[in-house]
Amino acid sequence: MTTDIKTILVTGGAGYIGSHAVLALQQAGYRVVILDNLVYGHRDLVETVLQAELIEGSTLDSGLLKNIFSRYDISAVMHFSAYAYVGESVGNPSKYYENNVVGTLSLLDEMVAAGVKNFVFSSTCATYGVPQEMPISETHPQNPINPYGASKLMVERILTDYDKAYDFRSVRFRYFNAAGAHPNGLLGEDHNPETHLIPLVLQTALGKREAISVFGTDYPTADGTCVRDYIHVCDLADAHILGLEYLLNGGESTVFNLGNGLGFSVREVIDTAVRVTGKSIPVVEEDRRPGDPPALVGGSDRARDVLGWNPQYADIETILTHAWAWHQKRHR
Repeated sequence: MTTDIKTILVTGGAGYIGSHAVLALQQAGYRVVILDNLVYGHRDLVETVLQAELIEGSTLDSGLLKNIFSRYDISAVMHFSAYAYVGESVGNPSKYYENNVVGTLSLLDEMVAAGVKNFVFSSTCATYGVPQEMPISETHPQNPINPYGASKLMVERILTDYDKAYDFRSVRFRYFNAAGAHPNGLLGEDHNPETHLIPLVLQTALGKREAISVFGTDYPTADGTCVRDYIHVCDLADAHILGLEYLLNGGESTVFNLGNGLGFSVREVIDTAVRVTGKSIPVVEEDRRPGDPPALVGGSDRARDVLGWNPQYADIETILTHAWAWHQKRHR
């Protein structure tokens, strides 16, 4: 008796969130094929930790995509291969619209041609823009304030149209701040350049940076610094498995926020990092950055109710503990 093992194509599977999703897929019994251009992904982690099949290339390469869909019996695609630096998107929008929109459109068209119609999409809370209310729900107006958020919103609109025209079903996950690392210490966040608060704080604890900059201390929050919703990367990966199985079981196209519904300030993150690491973390207070909302906290009740999603690592100390173990191993 043969077991029907489904094959999932994971674009961007050598990157931060994608690699955690690949591991979760493998542990759930799926076969994984990774497509990654390795601009930000890590071949060494694919080869040593994931041991998954890696195809080096771009979603802009339609010939390569045709070959992949002809070679493998793909049941669904998880799509993580986006550029995601907000500041860079403002200075170089062409790069973002080409990769995030045109590259995704190329992928979708080859999926439709191959009859593959289940798509799990990595979207972002940046599609909402400046929040009008909190916690932010999926029905909050989408008004992105940078090309990165706009590129993700364009893909969401494309997916809505493809559903109507081609019976192409998708789950769109709007993330808040992905953070942490796998508890096994073998996978974690390793960006270059690094722009995210938690790895920057931990690099400071390791002595790789002289100080951590705090941009704005006069916000209308409890301690004057920005508040953000941090979601453990393994909880994100678990949500993707649930979203995939929702689609494979006949679910309709839909959207889910992924966050903890908890807000932690910049000062809280730094103070917790001091406790977790036992290190001194020098702080430099600087002026506010333009476009930074005082607080961003997501409502994820829908993912809990519809998918049965239950985040396991909601507290900031656990998130930082896992990230610290990874950074000590990776960056010493």
